[in-house]
Amino acid sequence: MSTLPRRGPRTVHTLVEYIPLELPPAALNEEAAAALWRRYRSQVEVEPPSFRTGGQWRLTSQGWAGYIPATRTLGLLLQPKVALRDLFGMLEVAYDLGSFHVLEGSFGVESLPGLYERLASILARRVLARARQGLYRTYLDRSGRVTPLRGRLLLPDLVRRPLVPALPCAYQEMTADVAENRIIGWTLHTILRSGLCGPAGRATVQRAYRLVAAQTTLTPMPAEACRGRSYTRLNEDYRPLHALCGFFLDAAGPGHQPGSQEMIPFVVDMERLFERFVAVWLIGALPAPYRAAAQVRTSLGPSAGVHFAMDLVVSDTEGQPLWVIDTKYKVPERGPEPADVAQVLAYAQVQGATEAVLVYPAPLRQLLDTWVNGIHVRTLAFALGGDLDDAGWELIRGLTAKGAEEGSRQ
Repeated sequence: MSTLPRRGPRTVHTLVEYIPLELPPAALNEEAAAALWRRYRSQVEVEPPSFRTGGQWRLTSQGWAGYIPATRTLGLLLQPKVALRDLFGMLEVAYDLGSFHVLEGSFGVESLPGLYERLASILARRVLARARQGLYRTYLDRSGRVTPLRGRLLLPDLVRRPLVPALPCAYQEMTADVAENRIIGWTLHTILRSGLCGPAGRATVQRAYRLVAAQTTLTPMPAEACRGRSYTRLNEDYRPLHALCGFFLDAAGPGHQPGSQEMIPFVVDMERLFERFVAVWLIGALPAPYRAAAQVRTSLGPSAGVHFAMDLVVSDTEGQPLWVIDTKYKVPERGPEPADVAQVLAYAQVQGATEAVLVYPAPLRQLLDTWVNGIHVRTLAFALGGDLDDAGWELIRGLTAKGAEEGSRQ
């Protein structure tokens, strides 16, 4: 049982990834269970009481971390198998949070809500610091009837309505009500509605939100709006702010709409986080002559209508693919699953690569290192549970090793 800030009495149960939790029949009614299934079936598998479950409700986390307010009286804390230290380390890399310098001294945080509140406070304090300097502003094109004359007079509008005293004008206005600040405003709004911040953290977030809200329009912003943005010397310090906003908006849970719920969930897809972490770490660390690209899409042909999306493709300086890497956030007992092997082999064949690699969060008991139709297929690990940088360099050493002898090709 975990203690969380709450707006009403709410019993909180902890679910560890893929480990079933059984609750007595009185813990959930049919209506609440149906709502939980509709909203969060990707995050939590819900089995009703039956002979299979011994007459109990059975809830199983499907590889997510975070917190779900299942009902007004029941909360679910989704605990990852990895330690919080590893989770935080992956978040730092995957969301470019290293620029905040928050990893050092963060391990006193003992719970996911504590981690959420710490990151929220960091974002709020950074926003307050920027607000003291002045939020980023730029010129936007405006038009309307104003008095006195402002900008360019719109003669066609004046001819159509000559007796209106205000003049139709087109002009530019310096404003802070721009996407850069709307992203921050919506993120702070989302954090406040999460219910996961204690009194001190909530007060800091509220101060930051009020400053931004006074100068912007509250607008729902997707996590994608935080990525791929261009910055200038006037707003370069917004880059890490938007990186952290991307984390919160990614984690805001399914179906987050304005006014949809009293308390929104906080969920992190651990499979996606591991995939993104491995890709970003390798892109930054691979030495020359290797070049890595994440989420590479390849069509099977103009008329096929089918695309492959590969986690990571590593090429040489000439652009020739060398390794196709597929990350798997699981540790199968009996070695890699045949479907996963077939998938990464197909990816390598389409790319014209001679190396197909499955990367897991821990070494497998039964490794794979063989050749199939001229493609070297093997399993490696980016091992969690220790120093993440050491684990990354161990993976690179494994990637660059020759592995199985070429004479054993099948």
